[in-house]
Amino acid sequence: MASIIVIGAGVIGASVAYRLAQAGLAQGGASVTVLEATRIGAGTSGTSFAWVNSHGKTPRAYHDLNVAGMKAHAALRHEFAATPWLHLNGSLEWADEAGQAEQHRRFERLRDWGYAAEWISAAQLRELAPDIDPAAVGDAPVAWFPEEGWVDPVVYAHSMLAAARRLGARVEIGARVERVELRSGRVTGVTMADGRMQGADLVVNCTGRWADDAGFDPALRIPLAPTAGLLAFTPPVAVGLERLLKAPGCDIRPDGAGRLLVCRNDDEFDPATAPRPSVDLPEMRELLRRARAILPAIGPVELEAVRLGIRALPRDSYSAVGLLPQVEGYYAAVTHSGVTLAAVLGAAVADEVLRGATRPELATFRPARFFG
Repeated sequence: MASIIVIGAGVIGASVAYRLAQAGLAQGGASVTVLEATRIGAGTSGTSFAWVNSHGKTPRAYHDLNVAGMKAHAALRHEFAATPWLHLNGSLEWADEAGQAEQHRRFERLRDWGYAAEWISAAQLRELAPDIDPAAVGDAPVAWFPEEGWVDPVVYAHSMLAAARRLGARVEIGARVERVELRSGRVTGVTMADGRMQGADLVVNCTGRWADDAGFDPALRIPLAPTAGLLAFTPPVAVGLERLLKAPGCDIRPDGAGRLLVCRNDDEFDPATAPRPSVDLPEMRELLRRARAILPAIGPVELEAVRLGIRALPRDSYSAVGLLPQVEGYYAAVTHSGVTLAAVLGAAVADEVLRGATRPELATFRPARFFG
């Protein structure tokens, strides 16, 4: 029986573990163990805007991969009795005058590529999001993307791991991998921080922004260029928002129990010099002011929390998914857009690892490109 270790229990690791356990059970020939250093969703998964989309993603191969991710998420509705993590209620976007030309170019490209997108009227906007103040939009064109939405990443990861456990997978929390063991160019297992050794025929790296950790052999490190962004959370507010909003200088989505998540999704900081998260940061106060202008029903509340999210971004910004060429038995699944791609990558990894298939949509995104 093949023994597989998945390192990391974020959205990617949880998806991979579920599909590997499912495929292993069907074939009667694989055991799956997930090793997570701290807690489920503790990394980027738990500090993400979690927008499910292929809104501005190029080139075409990357766009298509993200569209496949959107469809894979939607398909989970037919597989699970309930999907409380999934909110594909669409997204709304408008831009200020300086950004409208780019918005139109992007919109036309998406339409040309068959993406669900339409311009809507002020009356349609009121129907979709009645709590938006029309004055905050003015006469700006509003784009509607009905197949987009967001995911509750930690709820999703827990659900996938619970399903994996039911299929026989083991999940160890607080199990930090110190190094991946190699012998004659082949993976033999991992050594834990507490000194334990776990043997494996295959290791799948789903560590996200830790994929280039110095503890890994250089032959196993995926080169990263991470960026960081600040996420602000309100207390529960009486706003009936069901859609994700992309507004000038302010992105908003629901975050459960009446809370809202507010950010500037295009803000990028160097993680080493990023501001320390605080509700008192001037930029966070300005973000809340913008959100109040869009949704006046928020009222005079203060932010409840601000968190720093660090994006798991491979050096050239694109996914790195596949076997590494210089060792045997080591597969990487490291990507930005991890929330959008989680469901499709879980299935793709299982196909390639256990079914012997080659997923052609991953051809552009193999980690071999980083190793000459």
